[in-house]
Amino acid sequence: MIARLLAGAALVALGTGMAHAQGISGDVVRIGVLNDRSGLYADLGGEGSAVAARMAAEEMGGKVAGKPIEVIVADHQNKADIGSNIARQWIDRDGVDVIADVPNSGVALAVQEIVREKNRIFLISGAATAALTGKSCSPNGFHWAYDTTALARGTGNAMVKEGGQSWFFLTADYAFGHQLESDTAAVVKANGGQVTGTVRHPLNTQDFSSFLLQAQSSGAKVIGLANAGGDTINSIKQAAEFGITQSGQQLAGLLLFITDVHALGLASAQDLMLTTGFYWDMDDQTRAWSESFEAKTGTKPTMVQAGVYSAVRHYLKAVEAAGTDEAGAVARQMRELPVSDMFARNAKLLPNGRLIHDMYLARVKTPAESKGAWDYYEIVRTIPGEEAYASLAESGCPTAN
Repeated sequence: MIARLLAGAALVALGTGMAHAQGISGDVVRIGVLNDRSGLYADLGGEGSAVAARMAAEEMGGKVAGKPIEVIVADHQNKADIGSNIARQWIDRDGVDVIADVPNSGVALAVQEIVREKNRIFLISGAATAALTGKSCSPNGFHWAYDTTALARGTGNAMVKEGGQSWFFLTADYAFGHQLESDTAAVVKANGGQVTGTVRHPLNTQDFSSFLLQAQSSGAKVIGLANAGGDTINSIKQAAEFGITQSGQQLAGLLLFITDVHALGLASAQDLMLTTGFYWDMDDQTRAWSESFEAKTGTKPTMVQAGVYSAVRHYLKAVEAAGTDEAGAVARQMRELPVSDMFARNAKLLPNGRLIHDMYLARVKTPAESKGAWDYYEIVRTIPGEEAYASLAESGCPTAN
């Protein structure tokens, strides 16, 4: 009798689970774009990332599996505790199905754990640390636009081969900066170069003078800027004031966005090398999408914003295919469906959630070379995704197989 009751209960539970798996929870697919909307990363993500997510929703006709799509936004202020609280509130109270973007690796690592615990989907575009698909990987986490491994293998590798054999790092003092420094240092050493030293600065630093003086006095051929956004802009501007590049040292902007170049101006940014996953002026497809984005925002998109569009678009297609927003079913569909759009070229999704796609080594044009507004990059070469990113075996993800 007890056995029959247990079997009956199991069938009821299974039926309930299957019923849930066939529908959309709350009769709405709710996307939460969580990022920096007011600080040093606001230009590279911010409202532009929310616009990109809405563009993906609009492309689906504003509905998926017959239910409306809603995009909500919040500012994590580059603080892991604030980002974590927002993520929990979104999931527990507001019925958010998927969290997108999240620049700042410290915040992203914290949100990754919450999303894992709550069984939701995480679409990472803004955060850089390769740990998100490495030691801290999650079955529901998908890392889309770029990571520290790809940046190191792109810019770091190119500059060492061009004679930059000695490096000094100017590093943002949190998870992203540490990982980018470590990954780039490994590339430098693997190519016969050396690291002469490093100095770490707080996030959102205004005065880089003491850090730049240490870099200058090191005598290193290359000063690697393992920072991003406003920190990269300020360090490049102040390096020019100190005459660092004029004295023969090179700056390596290890994570440089088109909005950074726009803020610096070509006179200050010219000839910087960078690695990017997207450039608006690559072909007719990128130009058309970027023109639509610019009409809504007034700027060309960064690779983070283009990555948000691509990731959200793929997520929505997976929800449509699964007929449900249940995270496990959607994650399976995301891995099974092909990824191909104006952002993702030659792309494939690894079991650890890392999207492998082509990256691009670029040089910032001189003012004389630029033909107009936002004409900033010369694409030096395409870096095949398999070359840019860590393989599944290299990643160190403990759960992927």
